[in-house]
Amino acid sequence: MLIGGVAVTITCFSIVEKNADGRLYSDATEIPYNKVGLFLATSPITPGGAHNYNFDNRVKAAEELYKAGKVDYIIASGGDYTQTEDNGCDEPQAILDSLIVRGVPADRIILDYEGTRTLNSIAKAKQVYGLDSLTLISQKYHNERAIYLAEKYCIHAIGYNANPSPIVHSQIKNTLREYLARVKMFIDIYTGKAS
Repeated sequence: MLIGGVAVTITCFSIVEKNADGRLYSDATEIPYNKVGLFLATSPITPGGAHNYNFDNRVKAAEELYKAGKVDYIIASGGDYTQTEDNGCDEPQAILDSLIVRGVPADRIILDYEGTRTLNSIAKAKQVYGLDSLTLISQKYHNERAIYLAEKYCIHAIGYNANPSPIVHSQIKNTLREYLARVKMFIDIYTGKAS
């Protein structure tokens, strides 16, 4: 049973990784243009109260895309956890504030408070904003999963990879969490939640 579970988990991870081949970029000069970039939120502060470098790096990546003329608008998709979590924050507002400081105009940033899950962010991009193509902004592991989900909504997505956290413990934790997140994604697809 344990061996089977491990095999399924590794298979899910590999399928998603392989599917994203050729659609991930780390250089703003090379990535194709899309009108909209979808910033998949994370909090600037971890639940434990530590600084979240993944947030900083996603903000930097979004700034790079905008200033390189590779996106015209950025959807800041996350949740407001100020009342529900220790060290919780208003993620879309934090993204907005951080991007404005870096020179991205406020009228080019769209706040999406329904992005409490990657699935929700992708679904809204299609069903509310009517997007057929977009550029995802997150770390590589997250972009890979979001690309797979975007396909289920008939969105042609590419990913711009923000740098990972320099904290090794954080990298390991995120990788382990991603293995489980991909299994959950396939369960959502199988049960019709991703439709």
